[in-house]
Amino acid sequence: MGLFKQGFVSWFLGILFLSCLLLCRADVHYYEFFVQESNFTKLCNTKSMLVVNESYPGPEIRVHRGDIVFVNVHNQGNYGFTLHWHGVKQPRNPWSDGPEFITQCPIQPGTNFTYEVILSNEIGTLWWHAHSDWTRGSVHGAFVILPAENETYPFHTPDADQTIILQSWYNRDYKEIINEALSTGFPPPSPDAYAINGHLGDTYGCPNDTIFRMQVDYEKTYLLRIINAAMNEENFFAITNHSLTVVAQDASYVESFTSDYILISPGQTMDVLVHANQNIGQYYMATRPFSDSAAPPVDNITTGVFQYTNSAAGLNASLITLPVINDSDAAISFLSLIRNSNVTQNPPLNIPTDIDRRVYIAVATNTIPCDTCILNPRIAASLNNVSFVFPQIDILQAYYNRSINGVFTTDFPLEPPVFYNFTGDLAGFNGNASQGTKAVVLNYGEAVEIVLQATNLGAGGSHPIHLHGFSFYRVRIGSGNFNNVTDPSSYNLVDPPLINTVHVPARGWVALRFFATNPGVWFMHCHFERHSSWGMDTVFIVRNGTTVETSIGPPPASGMPRCPGT
Repeated sequence: MGLFKQGFVSWFLGILFLSCLLLCRADVHYYEFFVQESNFTKLCNTKSMLVVNESYPGPEIRVHRGDIVFVNVHNQGNYGFTLHWHGVKQPRNPWSDGPEFITQCPIQPGTNFTYEVILSNEIGTLWWHAHSDWTRGSVHGAFVILPAENETYPFHTPDADQTIILQSWYNRDYKEIINEALSTGFPPPSPDAYAINGHLGDTYGCPNDTIFRMQVDYEKTYLLRIINAAMNEENFFAITNHSLTVVAQDASYVESFTSDYILISPGQTMDVLVHANQNIGQYYMATRPFSDSAAPPVDNITTGVFQYTNSAAGLNASLITLPVINDSDAAISFLSLIRNSNVTQNPPLNIPTDIDRRVYIAVATNTIPCDTCILNPRIAASLNNVSFVFPQIDILQAYYNRSINGVFTTDFPLEPPVFYNFTGDLAGFNGNASQGTKAVVLNYGEAVEIVLQATNLGAGGSHPIHLHGFSFYRVRIGSGNFNNVTDPSSYNLVDPPLINTVHVPARGWVALRFFATNPGVWFMHCHFERHSSWGMDTVFIVRNGTTVETSIGPPPASGMPRCPGT
């Protein structure tokens, strides 16, 4: 099937599905976010940090599929930032996507900016977070998308739902931590603790710390909306003596399956059913990091309580059964269970088969020269050996206006500049990276395949890679070095999961496919914040199609935040 035919099929199926949604009434919602410094005490230590509406985590947005949300963000803090609506595709509306210096410049202190968040076929749980430096460590919250009017769940309606946000807690200021790391050349430290919904639990030794408690009734079924908002940690999560039934990932339904634990990467969301069918009592919920890197994070377990109504006191920590921090088999075993669900509440399956654009990307940690750093060369990160440099004028503005030059180039390499044994012993290998602000340009409607290849440069390990503006099909996850002759024959083109953030395994690779039918400027980056700060990023620009409906919409009439120095 050629580009035109595949593009037409993609367009037609999308229009058909969206038309079904439009038969339901779409509502418009308005939120006011006041972002300012507030004091919080944890680990017997008080610090000030930037939060929204004085809460950590921030306020939950709760709407229905297909709605439109306006969020007026007031910056009452001390420095600029932006917000991103993680997993919302924002059709034709990159102006409100949010990554700093990619689609906008920061909202400066004392000013405000209103985001228009346009929902399409997303369903279930997403989240929002700051997209500037490490500010998202404290500026984040849930974005819950309920079924549209007259739409049902593809499973028995739960009795209640509960958001679970997994977080990284630092005693120091998040922005200060990454600024110091970049100026000295050393890696940032591990968190001082992990948190569940802002609570550190009972494992850290401070008597004043609180533990998150979820009250449940016997024989009721609960939908957990689990979000990994951690800065640099993939996480295992479990509830003692209770099975978890996964029903959705990244705002798309999956074939339900049951597991004793889940693995969730930073940026990812999962909808999980749990049936309160055990003896009435109190049961630990727990999370700990997963790492297959040579530089793992601190291995702390953080607890919450799954508490039955009228239960007596008594918790048994010895019953917590989480995989160990480096259990790669547990991680891959869980990931292999995730499949797309062929239910009417999902968009029609539309996996590209004839590929127009292939991009093969080696994902690596590297070094770059830094004469002002204590550690020279300093630690860096790259995609295809290009360590991304953020400009001072946002790329969307430069691309859309056409009159602003020198902000970015369109020569991001479509394959690694040097082929080597990516997953082998790389001792002594030259790990230096080049620097640049390079983008990939796609034509509207192209069928795209991206293969992300992990490498053993630096500490190696896995990577959670997020692409803005799209959901994509994960058609295969493999080990070793990708073979473009033999490996595609084993792709899952029947029921691959439709996601927006993907786990790239250590010493392995993952293949993604999607149609480039959302015109705009879209960021792709590692959701380990240290890696993104080091340059593990790039930009995909999707050109306009031939109609207004296939072209970028105009910028907001009220204008965009001004860039520094303009």
